[in-house]
Parts: sequence; structure tokens; C-alpha cells
Amino acid sequence: MSLFCYILSKSNKLDTHMDIKVLPIILSIMLPFSLYAADTLDLDNDTLEILDDGGVMEFGDDTHTMELLDESLGSVEELLSDATDDDFNEAGGGLSFEGKAALEFTRFYQTGLSPDQDYHNNSSFLIEPTWRYEWDDGLQSVVFTPFARVDEQDGNRTHVDIRELLWTKTAGDWTVRAGIGKVFWGVTESQHLVNIINQTDLIENTDGEEKLGQQMLNVAYATDYGSVELFVLPGFRERTFPGTDGRLRLVPKVADDHVIYESGAKAKHVDVALRWAYTLGAWDVGLAHFHGTTRDPQYVPVIVGGQLVEFRTLYEIIDQTSIDAQAVKGDWLWKFEGITRGGQGSGRFEAATVGFEYTLGGIFETGSDLGFLAEYLYDNRRSSELTTPFDNDVYLGMRLGMNDAQSTELLAGVIIDRSNSEWAYNVEASRRIAEGWKVNLEARGFSNNSRKSLIAYTVRRDDYIKLELERFF
Repeated sequence: MSLFCYILSKSNKLDTHMDIKVLPIILSIMLPFSLYAADTLDLDNDTLEILDDGGVMEFGDDTHTMELLDESLGSVEELLSDATDDDFNEAGGGLSFEGKAALEFTRFYQTGLSPDQDYHNNSSFLIEPTWRYEWDDGLQSVVFTPFARVDEQDGNRTHVDIRELLWTKTAGDWTVRAGIGKVFWGVTESQHLVNIINQTDLIENTDGEEKLGQQMLNVAYATDYGSVELFVLPGFRERTFPGTDGRLRLVPKVADDHVIYESGAKAKHVDVALRWAYTLGAWDVGLAHFHGTTRDPQYVPVIVGGQLVEFRTLYEIIDQTSIDAQAVKGDWLWKFEGITRGGQGSGRFEAATVGFEYTLGGIFETGSDLGFLAEYLYDNRRSSELTTPFDNDVYLGMRLGMNDAQSTELLAGVIIDRSNSEWAYNVEASRRIAEGWKVNLEARGFSNNSRKSLIAYTVRRDDYIKLELERFF
């Protein structure tokens, strides 16, 4: 009936006399995705019977009678609260549940450039739970993280996604992962050039930090000379874009129903990536190569009757080699990311971000830390403003960590274009206000926007401040 039951039946760590509370917790994860009906499973000579009447469950030689859970199984959180650590320990593994829900309010200082963006306020709600089950003494695990958002104004921003549905197996120096997962590469603050495995979920945030789940098979091997990872990525996901009513988008908007692929396999093209990571003295170094469909599309303008009516995305097959490096030397943190990419646009290009963060610890005789950040952003595609917003830019920032019981943090930065004096600022702050509650503040703005920079020019009226209330469970 479910993959979880099969996995449990094959685990040599499963105790057939475990407390019955553990079973409905496990089943509650899978039932919303399968048909709920009376079923009989063959679990290697042990039988589990779920009856429509009577609610009798037989497991091995022990018989337990319980009230049959209804189709929804109630609240997963309530089920977890009823189970004790001993229940999970007796099962030879552990089921954990955590997650967050958030309510956010955004205030735009002006109406947008397009008539469809004639509003100042927007509210939104998101939920992102995570279930994790471990067995085989922690050597195997399954993680499931769905994501859903409902947005007041932008229909495209109302969406669901599976961020993770990933099985992991560790055996000695080998680790295998299969399913839908998220991978992060990168060390710099202003942008992550090397972070190419997952597609950007642009409707979540324009900073590129939010990613869609990616189908993958990942094999990692740890040696004395670093770790080596192979990624096979069967399936491509298109970048998400704001809809007609969405803010912080190109004007006219990017069409999401006319996608152009270089590969005849389109979204079914199988991508591959290889990465080596090693510590050389004070430096943590990563070297990677990626072959497949680019995550950063080209934008093809569509002109009808002499008027620009929309942009269409073009996804080309690329080869990208990258390096990222980071070193801690006293109070200094040095960072570098660089790529060389072929197959996109007119020819091969290079891009890099290099910088540092200097931290003053215990400022003003307190436990607070104050960091100063500076980075230089380079890209030699100087004429391609749509795909190259940062070709000759400087990032300056400040990071404050109060190190208090409320985990108060502040990050403020500005990116300045050295070619035309455009700049964009970003402020992020967070503080825990109660047990399980957190408030986040985010503000972004743009200034001196030139017509030569289409992205910056079309969002010149989209300065905003956003307040988010998070509940962790």
C-alpha cells in the first residue's frame, strides 16, 4: 500500500513488538498520496491488516485493538505529540516532524509600471512541513518536504512544490541519494554563480536564494583527498516568473506558456554534474563541472506590430566549469566564486565574484558581532543586460549578530553599478519573539535606474517593505 511500509518491512532494525502508536504516524505521511482502503500487506511473514470495520490491527504474534483512524487521520502534529521517544527507539529508527507556517504582508511604496500592478498592498500565506524517518542505525533516511503558498494578488505565486522527497543511504565512505532534493553550492553573499543544480523559484524571492526541488540521483565518495560527488539529473524544471499582476517582473511579462528549448528532448533532457571538494590548509575549495540545460534562460523579445508584447524563455545546453573557495584567517573571511560557461549566447563567457567579510567580535563590550562585507561582481557579457545585471558592480554590506536569546540578526547591503551608478539596496532582519515564533523584516529598493538596464528600469517602481510572522512546529 505504501512505500514506507515496504521500507519498514525490509529494515532489519524493525522491532515487530513496537508500540502501535508508531504505525499511524508513519502511515499518515503516505495516506494523502494513496487510496485509503482495506488492505492486507505481506511483510515477510508478518501481517498488518487494516479493516474497514472493527479496526483490528495484527502485527506478528501480538494483537492490538484500536479505533480505526478516519481518512484524514487528524493532525499529524497531534499524532507525533502522542508518541514518545521510546516508541521510536523501539522501532529501531526515528520519525521526526518539523516545519513552519508564515503570514506575510508586503507594502509597495508605489503602484507598478504596468496597469495590472495598480496596488500597494499584498498579503500571502505559506506552509512548509518536513517529515524525516531514519532507520538502520541512522544509515538510511527518507525526507519529505512539501511547500505551498497562497498569494492575494499574483496567481502565479499561488503554487505548490515538493522541495524534497529524498532517500539517503550511507555505507562506509559512500553516500547515495535518490529522489527530489536540494543542493547548495556557493560562498559569496551577493550572488551564487556556482549554485546550478536546482532551478530558481523566482516568484518566491528575487534574490535567487529560493530553489525548486530537483529530481536527482546523487552518489558521493569520501577520500583522504576530498569528497567526489556525481549527480544525474533526469528532468528539467523551468524557472518560475511572476504573473500578469505580479510585482518585481519584466514589463511586458515573461510568457510561461511559450518555452523554447535547444534540446529536442526539451524538459526530459538528462543533465549531469561532477564536483570535488577539499580542504587545502585554511581554504575550503570546490571544483565542479555541469553539462545540461541551463538554469538561467535567455529572454527572447516578441514584437508584434512594432510593439514589444512579451518575452519568451530560451533554455540552451551548456557546459559550465566552476570553482568556489573560502578561507578563515583570524577575523577575516575570504570568498571567491568563478565560472566559465559555453553554449549559451554567442560564445563562452566568464564571471566571478570575489570579496571578504571582516568581523568585530564583542563590540561595545557586549556579546554582539559586527561584520563588514565587500565584494566585486564581474561578468564579461557586458552587452547582455537581461542575463547580466551584475557585470561591473560592487557590493557593500554589514551583518550584525546580537547573539542574544532571541537570535536577533540584521543584514544590510547595497549593490552599486560602477558603469552607470545604478544601485539596489537590501535589508533583512529577524528576531524570535516567543517560543516557536519569529518575525522577519525585508526591504528592497532601486535607484538611478537607466533605460539601458531593462531589468532595473522595469522594477524602478517596485521598492517595498515586507513583514513576515513565522510559526515553527
